[in-house]
Amino acid sequence: MAGIRTWRGLPVAAALALGTAGPVQAASPSAGISDVGTFFVGGHYAADGKTMTGQAHILYLAPAKRLHKTALVFIPGAGQTITNFLSTPDGRPGWAKLFVEQGWAVYLMDQPGRGASGYDQGAYGPANRQPPDFVAKRFTAPQDFPPQDGQPQGWPQAKLHNQWPGTTGKPGDPIFDQFYASQVSSISASLSAKLVAEAGAALLDKIGPAVVVTHSQSGAFGWAIGEARPDLVKAIVAVEPSGPAFFGAPPPWGDSDPDKLSRPWGLTTTPLTYDPPLANPTDLAKVQDAAPEGPGLVRCWRQAEPARKLTNLSRFPVMILMSETSYHAGYDHCTARYLSQAGVKTDLVRMADHGLHGDGHMLMLEKHSAQAAALIETWLEGRKLD
Repeated sequence: MAGIRTWRGLPVAAALALGTAGPVQAASPSAGISDVGTFFVGGHYAADGKTMTGQAHILYLAPAKRLHKTALVFIPGAGQTITNFLSTPDGRPGWAKLFVEQGWAVYLMDQPGRGASGYDQGAYGPANRQPPDFVAKRFTAPQDFPPQDGQPQGWPQAKLHNQWPGTTGKPGDPIFDQFYASQVSSISASLSAKLVAEAGAALLDKIGPAVVVTHSQSGAFGWAIGEARPDLVKAIVAVEPSGPAFFGAPPPWGDSDPDKLSRPWGLTTTPLTYDPPLANPTDLAKVQDAAPEGPGLVRCWRQAEPARKLTNLSRFPVMILMSETSYHAGYDHCTARYLSQAGVKTDLVRMADHGLHGDGHMLMLEKHSAQAAALIETWLEGRKLD
């Protein structure tokens, strides 16, 4: 095995070839976790000095043998907590453990107002929680819900979904019930954008250089962290990040008003630095493709040429990882194209191109979760970040 990089005891190529729910080989005896701890970053006292808000709970896992100077920071998406990265709902090791076994120091953030970070209704406003039927239709059993008026389900790729580890992916399926038990209330995305960026910057100030791994809603927050700390973000791994550029995804991939500008800064609601500089995000000229790249895809929005460059985000590489059957399958390529046009070194990695078929949006929990993690590890190794 000398000179051959392994993933949990297998050469990476062999690990990626495990295309079903079959178990991945156990980690080598030297792999393991040497320390576990928690702390908080960010936050400020209210004017009356009686409460604190904006703080983010961090769980860290230190490897028995650290092989990378750069750490990994995981930030879950809407309605989710760090449990998504600790274990799967059917009991398999989560991404955090898999990467610790590979010698990475891992930090996991509960977004402010989420999970162990605590929720303050007076500061954060009304909370909302996704109901079980929405979770089943969107994440765990989209193949069983054909298009219906006024619902965003039924995107063309949904029929290919078959990698949820439970039986039905609906209430009453013990694995679904375990997953739904982990769903929590969330504060508004606009407030989260500011608070997560502040907490993420504070975390990097504390721990030093890191790869930021985002998922779904937190994808936009990852760009904001990269904007705030471009010298400390060594790379961003955006797992099906919120998008596409400028406007939300139209039905059936999303439920956004196609005329509503959701991300005025291109990828975010918060400011990004462009060259030439922008006095106002309305100065960011945009144009939509005349036709989609292929069947089952949306028409992408991009900058009108000559395109402005993303000054800070272009200082590190980006990986966008997408599954085959998610509602993101119709538009994640648009996000990758937008970044590339703006000068960001971006790799779009499709699981299906590596023989990993049938996974949905919660790909870190589905049957190919370990193989998806191996794809990330392969990409990170190729970037030579340390």
